[in-house]
Amino acid sequence: MTASKEEGSSDDATKKVSPGKLGIRHLQVLLLFFAMVIGYFLRVGMSVAVVAMSNSTAANPEIEDYGWTSSQRSSILSSFFWGYTIMQMPSGYIITIWSTQKLLCLGMFICGLFSLLMQVAAHYGGIIAVYVCRVGMGLCQGCLLPSIHTLLSKWVPPSERARLGTFTYAGAQFGTVIALPLSGLLAGSSIGWPSIFYISGAFSICWSIIFLFLGSDTPTTHSTISFEEKMYIASNLETSHPDNEEKLRTPWKQIFTSTPMWALIIAHCGQSWGYWTLLTEMPTYLNSVLGFDIEKNGSISALPYLVMWMLSFPVSWLSDYALKKNVSRSVTRKLSNTIAYWGPAAALVVLGFVPINNPLWTIVILVIAVGLNAGSLCGYQINHIDLSPNHAGTMMSITNCLASVIAIIAPIICGEIVYDLSSTSLWSIIFYISASVYFVSNLIFLIWGKAEIQWWNDLKSGKENNVLLKPI
Repeated sequence: MTASKEEGSSDDATKKVSPGKLGIRHLQVLLLFFAMVIGYFLRVGMSVAVVAMSNSTAANPEIEDYGWTSSQRSSILSSFFWGYTIMQMPSGYIITIWSTQKLLCLGMFICGLFSLLMQVAAHYGGIIAVYVCRVGMGLCQGCLLPSIHTLLSKWVPPSERARLGTFTYAGAQFGTVIALPLSGLLAGSSIGWPSIFYISGAFSICWSIIFLFLGSDTPTTHSTISFEEKMYIASNLETSHPDNEEKLRTPWKQIFTSTPMWALIIAHCGQSWGYWTLLTEMPTYLNSVLGFDIEKNGSISALPYLVMWMLSFPVSWLSDYALKKNVSRSVTRKLSNTIAYWGPAAALVVLGFVPINNPLWTIVILVIAVGLNAGSLCGYQINHIDLSPNHAGTMMSITNCLASVIAIIAPIICGEIVYDLSSTSLWSIIFYISASVYFVSNLIFLIWGKAEIQWWNDLKSGKENNVLLKPI
């Protein structure tokens, strides 16, 4: 009698809660969005701060500077990725044996502490201490994407995945849009460049404390979620039942021998090459080729990422709408990714032919090249969860680890090719290389990528592995 009543309640709850109703899952997504915003503020703010830290006359001459050379500045900026790359795989493993929520809180908390210590480190320890802080921040943020992917797989049903997942990851662009111009204003303020690290560090620490109390690993462990919403999420998710999660093992061999996984890795690496090449080199290009000063540089550099953030919302809505209209998930993901890769590829090819005496068209093309990247959030980014909701965080740690290596290599290669920063022909080579990487990586994703749950998603541990139920 009781069982029947509970079963009936479950059915009623599933019908009662509509996808459009705001609930605790939306609060989780909002908090994860701010995690991305703060994470990228901590990451990108240094791009502006390092200019003032090298030469205070560029911002506030009353604040101490350290006279760093161009190569030292570049190594400081890349040092974040030394730690970030190293921690990707360990983060994916820690997520499988510990609380994802607590790992993310701990990572963001310590990252904030490193940011707060930056001025003291630079003053007393010099560039070596700055390296230590930046590498430490990278190590702490190594858990950011794997944790967010894991939490989204637990909290967001497939029908809402593109919208809510895109909203979360769009925090990266929003954080970049805020960080570039705001860091410039802070560097020129009476407090100077140290305020960049104080403000971003304080936000990171505050966020970690808030998420510790308001966040949760799963809907079933959240203290204030309604029964109706809990049942709605449980009835639509594709992950295993929470009670059985401890029996799942990470299928490392199956992941690394999966063709769709390698298509995903290549797509992520292709995106990393184009995205970070433009993000790190755009200010230099605008200054060296087009002659924009530092004040204009920050605002113009932020404009493409503002457009990308704005486009992410209609793109995600259209993606979910296509799924509702019975367009296959595979077609939806690949179409989104094609817009995100082949659109910028075409724009970068055109950019190589635009004369430097027409800066307006150059800026328009750069905005298009970066803005259309919004489709990647509904493409390869969400595809991790499509392939394996139970191991999405681990998969993200793998692809992001390799993509982070590309993020380190791409600017170095750019620096080797563009030995004369004012040469448009050398910059054109960079644009053509990036366009080729975009084209080839998406072509591989179109041919070998998939959006169906893989057979190893529910691979059990222990004795249950004696028989692997691999589909024939």
